[in-house]
Amino acid sequence: MTPLQLSRRLLPYLKPYFWPYFVVALFCMVAYSATSGAVPYLVRSLVDDIFEARDESMLRMLPGVIVAVFTVRALLNFGQAYLSEWVGQHIVFDLREALQRRVLHLPLSYLDKAATGNIVARINTDVLLVRQALTEGVAAMIRDTTTVVVLLLVVFYLDPVLALIGFVGLPSVVIPLQTLSRRMRKLSQRGLASLGGLSSLLQESIQGSRVVKAFGMEEYEARRFIEENERLMRLSLRAARIQAFTAPMMEVLSAFAIAALLYYGGLSVLAGGRSTGSFLAFLTAAVLIYEPVKKLIRTNNVVQTGLGAATRVFELLDLDVESSGAENSVKIEALRDAVRWENVSFSYDKERVLDSVNLEMKAGEVLALVGPSGGGKSTLADLLPRFYEVDEGRVSFDGIDVRDIDLRSLRALIAVVTQQTFLFNDTIRNNIAYGLDDCSETAIRAAAAAANAAGFIESFSGGYDTVVGEMGVQLSGGQRQRLAIARALLKDAPILILDEATSSLDTESERLVQSAIDRLMHGRSSLVIAHRLSTVRRADRIAVVDAGRIVASGTHEELLESSDLYRRLYEIQFQDGHGDDAEQAEDA
Repeated sequence: MTPLQLSRRLLPYLKPYFWPYFVVALFCMVAYSATSGAVPYLVRSLVDDIFEARDESMLRMLPGVIVAVFTVRALLNFGQAYLSEWVGQHIVFDLREALQRRVLHLPLSYLDKAATGNIVARINTDVLLVRQALTEGVAAMIRDTTTVVVLLLVVFYLDPVLALIGFVGLPSVVIPLQTLSRRMRKLSQRGLASLGGLSSLLQESIQGSRVVKAFGMEEYEARRFIEENERLMRLSLRAARIQAFTAPMMEVLSAFAIAALLYYGGLSVLAGGRSTGSFLAFLTAAVLIYEPVKKLIRTNNVVQTGLGAATRVFELLDLDVESSGAENSVKIEALRDAVRWENVSFSYDKERVLDSVNLEMKAGEVLALVGPSGGGKSTLADLLPRFYEVDEGRVSFDGIDVRDIDLRSLRALIAVVTQQTFLFNDTIRNNIAYGLDDCSETAIRAAAAAANAAGFIESFSGGYDTVVGEMGVQLSGGQRQRLAIARALLKDAPILILDEATSSLDTESERLVQSAIDRLMHGRSSLVIAHRLSTVRRADRIAVVDAGRIVASGTHEELLESSDLYRRLYEIQFQDGHGDDAEQAEDA
């Protein structure tokens, strides 16, 4: 994306604040810059009209003029600084909100592969750099460009010959600056990508700290971080070299220009061709030009960095979101007939996971999926709420393709409880009532009691106001699962997906969780993946999934007779089971 295209994409974020805030800020900038042109005239008046003419009345008046000019400049400077910041912060707010909304509606197929730290870096760091380029950068360029233009007009008005001598070498600066600008923009993009990678590594090492410590991998993680940190440092130093080169380049060119001006102008003053005041006024204007030109070069670096960040921001904003359904999508309120997987095929990154699967779950039925790990059981479940889209075939809900159903109404009918329970760093109350805006305290406590969670919740000093920590780290696995079940109970959805919901729990926690699950499943259409033997045996139907296909289907007794794979799984996974205390099946 070219700088012009990026600028056009950014303008809509500036438009809501263009009038009056940005316009007034621009006025303050331009007026502030324009007053710079008064300084050379003050110098000329001081030398020619006061010192050489010995005019005492002008001397008495000049201090008041100076104070007035610089007071106006101070007020204008405050106006442009504050209003620019006001506009900038609102742009940051809008960009972050747009990015967050986009991320929330991205498909899981993208989010499962994306580095979280990279996304967070775009929302946090990149947006700040865009704001800096859009407000501070653009504002500074307008302000400094105005200053340069005004002062150029002044110097050419004061002395066209000296002006031509002083600025004859200016075009030689432009071409190198353009080349350096392109390099800065590319380095900015690469540096920000590296910063995102660094954030991801840091996030992983913190969230996985128990695993890191358990396996003694502190030094390994430190080396990974150091490698990425060094990559970021090298990119930053390359960008710093470019930034550091521009100022000395301007210093040298300015030195040649000033030296030529002093020599030629000094000779003319000595020869009587120019007055001392006029020459000093011209020299003052020329020196005043030097500073805004330097600032323009620095600002250009800021703008190029911001454009690199804008590229990454718009890459995220341009990603396709989940389809909410067809234009005339159907809203559903209940499952009346059945959910069907009809000739469904699906691939992860070209690796076929499901191959022409046909399966049916009738309303009110408990359908269990069992099979070897990696066979496609969890993928079948993920296709129902459209976490993923099928490659071929369709998933239908009462005969309607789920792609033609309003996404919110579809997911409102489905509750999901998985092995990897996710809890937010919030109170127990808010985690249970997640997704429900007007849930009563009585309903929350009833759901907790039904999920066998009320006992441990009330044992905490904070009770339902206890904050569970990031990803529920303050709770045990069984406690987290019971909160997830309470959340599903409170949602009261007619369809339930249980994906290894009691895996990796101790016997006592498993007993409590299973009891809660039995209550949760009552009266619901349930899709159960490789669950406890007692649940699988009580299922109305069991489907055996292997290598992306349904290889057998029936009741527990029927499959023991007809399916060698199911019988082998039973012997391996369940042979030590005793009723409700049977061990679980292996995860898919």
